[in-house]
Amino acid sequence: MDKKCLTFALMDAPFESARTATAFRLLQAALDSGHDVNVFAYEGAVGLAFARQMPHANATHGRDAEQEAHPLPRVFIEKLQALAERRGARFQWVNCGLCVDERGVAESIGGVRRGTPADFWGMAQAADNTLVIPTR
Repeated sequence: MDKKCLTFALMDAPFESARTATAFRLLQAALDSGHDVNVFAYEGAVGLAFARQMPHANATHGRDAEQEAHPLPRVFIEKLQALAERRGARFQWVNCGLCVDERGVAESIGGVRRGTPADFWGMAQAADNTLVIPTR
């Protein structure tokens, strides 16, 4: 296998779009293939790694939080980090610091760092390919 470095830019906030689930599947597929992956979270996507996300009940369906088993984006990211480690791949997640400040989501899970759009530029230049998943 020819190991590649792939860069992704995500923009959708948590729980707002199927694009986020698709992006997570693409990230997993890249890591499953042994590729190194960079993610630059921009705009609302900085909330994907917010550490204070909590599972919730669903009173409409009569389920408590455990029964509802609502997936949290931060958990998906933690699983992607673990997958990268198992595969021997590099997985880098960078949140746009300006976007974090605007949204008040500075508390990120471990392994996520704060950056600037210049980080995305550097990731894209160093990558074999870059995919931007915009909000529209």
